[in-house]
Amino acid sequence: MKQRGWRVWWPVNRAVIAGVVFDRADELLAQLRQGPGEAAQQEVMPDETGPTPGRWTLRTIRVSVDWLAGYSLSGVWRVLQRHGLRLRTGQVQMFSPDPAYMEKRAYLLACLSEAAQNPHEIVILFLDEMGYYRWPAVAQNWMPDAPEPVQVAPCVDNNKQWRIIGVLNALTGQVNYLDNYIVGRAYVIKMYELITQLYPDATCIYVVQDNWSIHSHMDVQEALLDWPHIEPLWLPTYAPWLNPIEKLWRWLRQDVLKLHRLAADWPELHRRVNAFLDQFAAGSQELLHYVGLLGNGHLAQALRVT
Repeated sequence: MKQRGWRVWWPVNRAVIAGVVFDRADELLAQLRQGPGEAAQQEVMPDETGPTPGRWTLRTIRVSVDWLAGYSLSGVWRVLQRHGLRLRTGQVQMFSPDPAYMEKRAYLLACLSEAAQNPHEIVILFLDEMGYYRWPAVAQNWMPDAPEPVQVAPCVDNNKQWRIIGVLNALTGQVNYLDNYIVGRAYVIKMYELITQLYPDATCIYVVQDNWSIHSHMDVQEALLDWPHIEPLWLPTYAPWLNPIEKLWRWLRQDVLKLHRLAADWPELHRRVNAFLDQFAAGSQELLHYVGLLGNGHLAQALRVT
């Protein structure tokens, strides 16, 4: 408590009831953790038989916390801000049906650690493919009105697709890629050939990849016989969170492909996509941070040399 002249100032998150000081932030947090209840249901459901809402809104918080009853919605928002409470996105529940998930994950972490300890001999790359279209993906943007669809000439009115196969170096952030209208087993083999040219001194190259049937095609496996130092490292089934290059594709989509204005200029769209990927041709610490290979995640921890 601070005294300024004749006024007595209490911290904004304190209240006195019956001579007892308690922390309103703790009370508010406890209420939010319980989730919406009957008061929230009565506030927002059109009928009393409607279900209890699954998440909080300013309205349901106001009716559920007694001491917020007299606040405006903007006042409730300011109280939440004052107590460090913000809108947070829930974590996606991740599940792989692979019965060998834990074993494959442990092997991936062990290979990452091995590469970190022997960077001059061992390389570990994350491989994946993505496709993009002539027409822009829909997204939000700062504009006075919703963006109109891009008008294109009838001769280019087809929404054609282009595909990329790329690899991300887990230690350096170096990205290398090939692109074509079709990326099938021939391009997977071509990527392996490129990898051997990029890392001629490596004694072992782990190539981490998902279980797309093209990756294990007979032609691909036969071609790998010529490069015995390359070892495909198979991820658990349906576990994209273990393949950081997926986040590189997300970055590309967010910054280049969403709401682009190049539907009528297919070559320029190609150029911009390639220019984005070419930024990482010599490696990038910023990219490693973005995809989770630097920081406190499981993959990043495996790469720390103790």
